[in-house]
Amino acid sequence: MTSSVRDDAAKLLASALELYDETSATRTALDDLHRRLHEPLRLALAGMVKAGKSTLLNAILGEKLAPTDAAECTRVVTWYRYSTTPSITLHPHEGEPRRMPIKREAGRLVLELDGVAAEEVAWIDVGWPSTGLRSVILIDTPGIASLSTDVSARSTAFLVPEARPSSADAIIYLMRHLHASDLKFLESFRDTAAGSSETVNAVAVLSRADEIGSGRIDSMLSAQKVARRYEKDGDLASLSLGVVPVAGLLAESAKTLREGEYAAFKELAALPRDDRERLMVSADRFARPSEVTTLSEKVRKDLLARFGIFGVRLAVALIRGGASTSTDLAEQLVQHSGLNELQGFVREQFRTRGADLKVRGVLDGLEQTIRDDPREGTQSILAGIERIRATAHTLRELSLLSQAKASGLPLRPTDSTTAERIIGGQGVTPTARLGLDDEATDAAIREEVDAQLAYWRSLSQSPLTERAAVEVCRVVIRSLEEIASEVLRAARGADVDAASGPAQSVGERAEEQGEDSESGLRDEELLEHGSVLSGPDKL
Repeated sequence: MTSSVRDDAAKLLASALELYDETSATRTALDDLHRRLHEPLRLALAGMVKAGKSTLLNAILGEKLAPTDAAECTRVVTWYRYSTTPSITLHPHEGEPRRMPIKREAGRLVLELDGVAAEEVAWIDVGWPSTGLRSVILIDTPGIASLSTDVSARSTAFLVPEARPSSADAIIYLMRHLHASDLKFLESFRDTAAGSSETVNAVAVLSRADEIGSGRIDSMLSAQKVARRYEKDGDLASLSLGVVPVAGLLAESAKTLREGEYAAFKELAALPRDDRERLMVSADRFARPSEVTTLSEKVRKDLLARFGIFGVRLAVALIRGGASTSTDLAEQLVQHSGLNELQGFVREQFRTRGADLKVRGVLDGLEQTIRDDPREGTQSILAGIERIRATAHTLRELSLLSQAKASGLPLRPTDSTTAERIIGGQGVTPTARLGLDDEATDAAIREEVDAQLAYWRSLSQSPLTERAAVEVCRVVIRSLEEIASEVLRAARGADVDAASGPAQSVGERAEEQGEDSESGLRDEELLEHGSVLSGPDKL
């Protein structure tokens, strides 16, 4: 999205603000929309109780900030945003916000309601100097479909309100299995987030994925197969952009791996094979008294609590496969947890489209707000909203992508698949849109763009193509033209760089390639040892 589209939305907001008194509820709502337009992407984590939302949030941040127990604070919507200094602010439904003390226990941030009942709290705001929060606001929500209707209602009111757009720009929806309640929630979010069927901005996460294979060393492969099957489910496919399996507990613990834990895993890896396999045959056996290892029962139980039996088995296998330091082990555990794939998905589908998602949500919020409290001058603002929706190409892409997911495109199946990819269904980089390798040259990209433009222009001009299909073709053609312009701009920039001198020496490039090769060799060594299966979807 060009900055002009966001600027146009900001101008409409500014015009609306001039129409209302500073003390009115409408003015407060408009101020919130203005703030939302200019702040980072709001990414909410949602799912049923015990789906692993807080654990995944901690894994994403690489720090234990979100509580994972059953404390009162887990029954409240909690925002995590970047701040240069730590702060915790409780916002009650009635009364002024109150600053809360910052406490840590066993390395984990402690959130307390300080005697305030959960139902009296609107939300908690945590400001934290985490680099992971510079470009995104993470929102932890209470479990839906909870036995406590009050708890479920808080998430529902926040994520799928009846009279306004959702407060979240996009969501990561965690599920252990696909239930009717999951589909119902995702459908509500799609139709509330930015108007009915205007965009699909959710990714489904198959959480606690290591449990699908009963903690076996190949559990993540089993989880990947289940995720691919769910992706082909017609109902879920229309509501989410993809399904990613993640072992959240493993990811969280790997991000905070301690030297003592690495030493314990190393001792287990050094055991004779028969002793090692008998010890790790099950979680119960691993925690029992044993004479084959000097590790105490407490140490082994702590490892189970932190990593699970899958994580213990995987860590031992990786050390035997060549992970020679705690840093190596942590990186490889994270890689096998599925976290990297999820973060890449979020980056490609949400963060690169953050401005688009924000403008979409803000425009819908602005429309709803001024329709509920009309003034002289609001009609021109409503006209401006419709003009942006009709002319902003990236918003048209979002609408068409939603149509492709929800009801399909009026094209042949092969053309529908290609069109969905070109408008950004698999990512918004030129190579992702064109279905090319990430390392494709500019020449290869230009060649593919030219071929696709010729095809889609021909299809749009064919007398046999129906009007609805022609409209789809026009959006696809515009997307291809944007790719061509982007490649041309990049080529001109490269010419300027070449004229002014190399930005990177040959030696530096070779060193980086060497580092990449070393990273690849580690995976090859693991495969040679036969201890870890990577599969076609290896991270």
